[in-house]
Amino acid sequence: MPDKVPPQNIDAEQAVLGALFLDADALYRIIDILQPDDFYQQAHRLIYEACLKLQDDGEPVDMLSVTERLRRDGSLDKVGGAAYIASLTDVIPTASNIEYYARIVREKAVLRTLISVASRISEMGYDAKDSADRLVDRAEQMILELGSRRGQTVFVSIKEILRKTWDHIENVYAHKGDTLGIKTGFTELDKMCSGLQPSDLIILAARPSMGKTALAMSIAHQVAERQGIPVAVFSLEMSREQLVQRLLCAEAMVDQYRLRTGNLREEDWEKLTDAAERLNELPIYIDDAAGASVREMRAKAKRLQAERGLGLVIIDYLQLIQAPRRAENRQQEIAQISRGLKSLAKELNVPVLALSQLSRAVESRPNKRPQMSDLRESGSLEQDADVIMFIYRDEYYNPDTDQKGIAEIIVAKQRNGPTGTVKMCFLKEFTRFVNLARDEAVS
Repeated sequence: MPDKVPPQNIDAEQAVLGALFLDADALYRIIDILQPDDFYQQAHRLIYEACLKLQDDGEPVDMLSVTERLRRDGSLDKVGGAAYIASLTDVIPTASNIEYYARIVREKAVLRTLISVASRISEMGYDAKDSADRLVDRAEQMILELGSRRGQTVFVSIKEILRKTWDHIENVYAHKGDTLGIKTGFTELDKMCSGLQPSDLIILAARPSMGKTALAMSIAHQVAERQGIPVAVFSLEMSREQLVQRLLCAEAMVDQYRLRTGNLREEDWEKLTDAAERLNELPIYIDDAAGASVREMRAKAKRLQAERGLGLVIIDYLQLIQAPRRAENRQQEIAQISRGLKSLAKELNVPVLALSQLSRAVESRPNKRPQMSDLRESGSLEQDADVIMFIYRDEYYNPDTDQKGIAEIIVAKQRNGPTGTVKMCFLKEFTRFVNLARDEAVS
């Protein structure tokens, strides 16, 4: 069976290039639509690259300038010489329809890429050099990247944006005082932040043993149980069994040490059984793949969103995420991860709650309440995050404190709201956070 000819439209490619020579401003209309690799013929690819280089250098883009640039680069003969470039203006009488032809060229390029991706996926299946689950994740990611290649961001008029903004303002006014985001279940925190907002990247940071995972899972439990909202948890540190065991202790109010050592009382079994039945119905989904990348989490989260819905993503914890590529230092790697998490929140349009470690600088000062500068490899996190919260428990450092069982949640940054501190009760033996009375919770 003869090989099939890849999808292409040479006439459309020629029409695009010819239009560029007819209208000096035509390139600005398609530059966000077409990349050089979208052209099937190498000659057309080289001509378009020359146009882009001229524009980058601030030089005019026309038949003569492109011919000269290709001659200087040693590529003029590869495209068919000056005669072929001149002939392109005969293909199309006007540049008015250049966007139409550009989209045809891009459509064919996407189809060729689809064929290439399908071939690579097929080879991966035959080679079977990794587990089936890993291969499926990689295949999904390749398809997702192809899908994002089709989209393009365009300017939207302020008139159109104002319509949506006005609708939002009216909705806020109609529900003034209500929590408009996803409720965490912690009253004073919800009042301060109005819940967890869609597309927000929220950093929850603390030193070890302060209760980061406990607070995150308390929020996951409240979101899933009280609002029925699906929650995805990427646990890069603890196994899914350890995480569920913590949830079980918190829900049953059973001392986790007794459960871990097997020293359970008769009444503990009844509590655990009832708690397991309640947890069994919650839409909480846990992935404990070690060293996952943002790319892998994105693919899994999008699949979960499509199959079961998704309202909140929790990542425990940020420093264990694999960077997309090797960088010169850890700060640059964290910057890549931070940008990736913010993009993930925007793409999924759900809040992403990422746990983070703090540097040891906290331990070296008299006042050990965390500050923004304590964020480990902090610069990009501080910039990309919409909300940054810290956990501080005085009893961890001062055994004789009168604040036993009290945790301070310090909202150090909130892009669209106030900062401040709210207090919660931390039941350490159950790894559970609960609300304090109103007069105790606000400071």
